[in-house]
Amino acid sequence: MALLDHHKIIEKNATLLLVFSFLVVTIGGIVQIAPLFYLENTIEKVEGMRPYTPLELTGRDIYVREGCYTCHSQMIRPMRDEVERYGHYSLAAESMYDHPFQWGSKRTGPDLARVGGRYSDEWHIDHLVNPQSVVPESIMPGYGFLLNRPIDAKYIEDRLVADRRVGVPYSDEMLAEARADFVAQADPDADGSDLEERYPGAQQRNFDRQPGVTEMDALIAYLQVLGTMVDFSTFQPDQHR
Repeated sequence: MALLDHHKIIEKNATLLLVFSFLVVTIGGIVQIAPLFYLENTIEKVEGMRPYTPLELTGRDIYVREGCYTCHSQMIRPMRDEVERYGHYSLAAESMYDHPFQWGSKRTGPDLARVGGRYSDEWHIDHLVNPQSVVPESIMPGYGFLLNRPIDAKYIEDRLVADRRVGVPYSDEMLAEARADFVAQADPDADGSDLEERYPGAQQRNFDRQPGVTEMDALIAYLQVLGTMVDFSTFQPDQHR
């Protein structure tokens, strides 16, 4: 009873309540943050992860610009229902080059963390032009205008430089060849050996099935790479972390 009496004093005194609340929050914060200072890296290194190609990065910017993240998350939680529907739970390493990351918690549409390779380019074109043609119950608006928006690589090197400044490991060679890689990835007739060497596993083809490079090319290139960098058939989590 004596303890409850003291507790009533704190509840009735706004200043004391504020001070003790601050102390509790401070202690809780220190307990969570302090261990991070003793870790060399909070992200487990995973084989296969690489920076986005110039075209994929451009597609990601279009994805963010059009607000796709407001309806689609890119984070599969380690729960049975999510893993069975979407695939392996998301790894921190899969978002290590995302600025900002696209985790999210709002799912008006399905999670897209593993959408890469799940559908054909033609499906994506139809879905983006007229979502209801492939998913009748969809409330997603159409993005057919992306087919009519040609893009060039005028500023792509600057875009890579911006990401390198926040830690994405774009090399000097990647910066120097950014324009060439941008064009080559959307041209199935171009020599893609250098692109493949700089960005292992990069998919090279005419994504939107029409001449030139459009915003549709870039967006589909980005969607098709999501969740494909890590080979989960051989992935083994680090048990010593």
